[in-house]
Formats: sequence, C-alpha cells, structure tokens
Amino acid sequence: MTELILTGQERTFHRDELIVSKTDLKGRITYGNRIFMRLAGYTERELLGAPHSIIRHPDMPRCVFKLLWDTLAAKKEVFAYVINRSQNGDHYWVFAHVTPSLDGSGNVVGYHSNRRVPDLRVLNGVIKPLYKQLLTEEARHPNRKDGMNASFQMVVDLLKEKGLTYEELIFSL
Repeated sequence: MTELILTGQERTFHRDELIVSKTDLKGRITYGNRIFMRLAGYTERELLGAPHSIIRHPDMPRCVFKLLWDTLAAKKEVFAYVINRSQNGDHYWVFAHVTPSLDGSGNVVGYHSNRRVPDLRVLNGVIKPLYKQLLTEEARHPNRKDGMNASFQMVVDLLKEKGLTYEELIFSL
C-alpha cells in the first residue's frame, strides 16, 4: 500500500468558481470540470473511471460519508462540509451539494456534486472542531466500523439535543 502524503498546504478557489463532478452508482468518476481537476491535481485521464474516494482526506470523518450515502440512498440531496486531498497531498475545503441523478423512471443512475467555497466562519468555528471530535471518537475504536457507528451516534445525539434535522443544522450555522 502506498503511503498517504499530506503536505499541510491548503489550496483555495474563488467564490465565483464551482467544482463539479459526476459519478456512476459505484462512485467512479464520469465527469469532472476543470476547477475540480485543478484543485484535485489530476488530469481528466487520471480522474475518469477512478473512484471519487481518490480525493478522500484522512481528516474527513467517516460518519459524515455514512450520513451522505444514507441520504442519497433515500433519493434525497445532501449538503456537507468536506475536506478533500489533492494528488500531491495538499488539501482543500468545500461546501458540497450532492444529489442523486435519476433516469426518466426515477431510478438512481449516478450522483452529481457541486462544491462551493465554504463559509470560513462556520468552517473554523463549528465544522473543524466538530470533525476533530468525531475523528477522535472514530480513532478510539480498534474496529473502523465500530468507530464510524460511534461517531455517527454522536451526530445523531447532537441533532436530538438541538431538536434539528441534519439539514436544519447545516443551514442554521
């Protein structure tokens, strides 16, 4: 297995830019716009057919992806703050809007993601501290699945405590 390189350097993009990618049902990239390629540091040839997880950063809590996939499985859109990893080990934060792509009969045929520059006030004041807590919980468990489930329960408990749905929480920040 190749060692995962992390540079600690953050890449940024302009507020007017929109990162776009599409995947098939298995999460393999079928489209990525130029902004996506530039930030991820991959060519179109390297991205097409690759798993979208190619840009997964280890500081991204697994439970957030569980929430994302559970929501998409229900044919609903989801919004989330995500840290991604560029090919060279740099990272970049996004505010993602992911939707299932449906055919004419309403069957899910893939996924579409638009990502914007995140609100830095929310990112630094809420998301980064929360993700750190979730990662700490995930790391406490020797079994990765148990860790993900425990951190997911932390999110469920937080939502219950605040009396909000996940979407309400994200848009209240």
